[in-house]
Amino acid sequence: MARFRVGVQLHPQHTTIAELREAWCRADSLGVDSLWLWDHFFPLYAKGGPYLWPPADDLEGSRFEAWTLLAAMAADTARSRIGVLISNIHFRNPDLLADMATTVDHVSGGRLVLGLGAGNMERDFREYGFPFAGTADRLKVLEAGIARIKNRLDRLEPRSIGNLPLLIGGSGTKVTLRLVAQYADMWNSFGPPEDYAQQNRALDKWCSVLGRDPHAIERTVLLDVPEEAERLEDFLEAGVEHVIVGCGQPFDLRPVQDLLNRARRT
Repeated sequence: MARFRVGVQLHPQHTTIAELREAWCRADSLGVDSLWLWDHFFPLYAKGGPYLWPPADDLEGSRFEAWTLLAAMAADTARSRIGVLISNIHFRNPDLLADMATTVDHVSGGRLVLGLGAGNMERDFREYGFPFAGTADRLKVLEAGIARIKNRLDRLEPRSIGNLPLLIGGSGTKVTLRLVAQYADMWNSFGPPEDYAQQNRALDKWCSVLGRDPHAIERTVLLDVPEEAERLEDFLEAGVEHVIVGCGQPFDLRPVQDLLNRARRT
């Protein structure tokens, strides 16, 4: 079995701050490679229910904002890389987001990964007053936002501690993969493994077109369906290097521990 890294995305919904803090401290102590949150303004599934996609458009319940939580995570943890998987480029001024990312990076001691994406949950946009354009237009905003973030990062004082790797998340449109090949240090997508493998090959082709070393981009996958984790070897064969497991309240980390055990045996 190929070597791989292990991460966990904690779902910041139907829970409390105390439960989240206990969960990310516990995951950090287990030795996970990365810890993540999501950037949504409403729950994605009902309390105690399964994670279904696409989510219903009328779900209600407690949830917390991503970047505020991320600052607390940065202060509470010591080992894992941390980030938002992904931060919606439409929700925050890109120059301000560069400032926020640099601040959190300093709080974490240089462990931040800047995860960015174009967003796809219309309700988040609509109910918070953001226009929801088509996919192509949202990706244009993402590309422009990346340029602004990079420019602002070069001008900030103090600079980030780490190299502030950029992760771009997306399920594989041609434009998304071109942006990954052009700008990203990490790429995140989803299963099943057959789809991931196809997207991975397409990303390699974009790297060839743009003159980018494909090995310079770490390939991650987010698994929110337990059955997908059972296909670990298929995902690794598809090109995955970093497996991120979604985890909701009550934050049972036994599947994460199992993946860590398997990763350490390789």
